[in-house]
Amino acid sequence: MELVFALVIGALTASGVYLVLRARTFPVVVGLTLLSYGVNLFLFSSGRLATGHQPVIGTAANYSDPLPQALVLTAIVIGFAMTAFVVVLSLRNLADNEDDHVDGRKHYKSPAPEEEVEVIGK
Repeated sequence: MELVFALVIGALTASGVYLVLRARTFPVVVGLTLLSYGVNLFLFSSGRLATGHQPVIGTAANYSDPLPQALVLTAIVIGFAMTAFVVVLSLRNLADNEDDHVDGRKHYKSPAPEEEVEVIGK
């Protein structure tokens, strides 16, 4: 079970970093979300991966720590709110700049070659 958790955390982190390094806004938002999911799974796994055990210390021989579970629940709520906020910011950026590049630079458009107009004199 620990190996599966480690592979999932690694896959979420790797794909999140890849998407954060993209030049568009939406992949960056999805990458940050995947990174937060990877961190949440890491925090959750730090509280011992045990099924069927009590989350109270001292009442049983084997227990699971309730603090990482509370931290993960709080991080999920905060992460959802921040994702919604960043999506709204990116939509506003798209509406204002007519482009969704993260770097904020406008692409250079070469001027169209002007047609030569023949001037006929008197």
